[in-house]
Order: sequence, then structure tokens, then C-alpha cells
Amino acid sequence: MPLTPDESTRYSRQIMLDEIGEEGQERLKNSSILCIGTGGLGSPAILYLAAAGVGAIGLIDPDQVDLSNLHRQILHDTDRTDTPKLASARDRLARVNPHVKIIEHSGRFDTGNCLDLLSGYDLILDGSDNFPTRFCANDAAFFQKKPLIHGAISQFEGQVTVFAPHLGGPCYRCLLPEPPPEGAVPT
Repeated sequence: MPLTPDESTRYSRQIMLDEIGEEGQERLKNSSILCIGTGGLGSPAILYLAAAGVGAIGLIDPDQVDLSNLHRQILHDTDRTDTPKLASARDRLARVNPHVKIIEHSGRFDTGNCLDLLSGYDLILDGSDNFPTRFCANDAAFFQKKPLIHGAISQFEGQVTVFAPHLGGPCYRCLLPEPPPEGAVPT
């Protein structure tokens, strides 16, 4: 779908970039991403994806907004404390960019729903904070031949990696074949 006049104005500074242009902005508009987690890792990524004009953003997060996390979960606000993160994220993203379609998936991302969830998206962003979800996201992305953006943070250190084994690169299991024993590594 082509850009509307309002979208052309909204994204005009991105469109001016040779690396994006109008064609690139239309590709963003017609793309979709599933973000696993709307907390400390997912929050900033989701805000930027919505602001940039990604057409559809799927969110999955079973938790509620907690006051003790607001210093790092910048998508959520104080007045949303004790509400589901999905509702908080949906409302905030609608204010950031009303052109983006937000798709809420309640519950946890796990082996029972991962393949169905991923099938509707072009790209997966793993902002989870536990190894079972990370391995599940990797395995589902691997089998569905979809790129996986993986983020991790511990205290003041962070990592971002793109896994695309279907394009000849490694996957998460190439770096870490098995999850560490429970309790051996902080979440």
C-alpha cells in the first residue's frame, strides 16, 4: 500500500534519507514484527518501531505494569501501574503513531503457540528475560525461516544480535546450544 499524505508528512525526514526513500518507507509500512516482551528490552524498540512506521506490531507479554520497573520500561507510565502491559503498550503506541496496527497476543510465548504466532509476522524481536522463551523464539524462527532480533541485558551491559540462519548465519543455539541450569545465570 502506498503512503497517505499524512504518512508522507510524518515520515518526511526518513524519506529524505537515501537509504530509505519513499520505497523504503512503504516497505516499512507493509511490514510486520512480533515483539516478545514489552518490558525493559521491548519498550524502547517498540516505541522506535512504531515511530518509524512499521505497519503492524504484534505484542505478547503476560505481565502487568509494575512501579518498580518504570525506570527502564519507558513504554509504560505511572498511571498504568497494575494494568496489563499489553493494554498499556497498545494505548501508548496509538498515541505515538495512529497509523500503526497493534496486535495483542495474551499469555506467554511458548512451545504451544510459538509457530502460530510467528507465522503472521515478517520479523521477530525477542525482548524476553528468560532462557526458555529465548530458546523457543530461536527454534520457532529457525523452523519458519524468519529473522530473529535478540536482545539481552545484565546490569549495565547489553547485547543485540540478529540471527538469520536461513540466510547462512548462525542461530542462538549455535552460540549457546543448551540453556544453562536454572539459577546458574541471572535473568
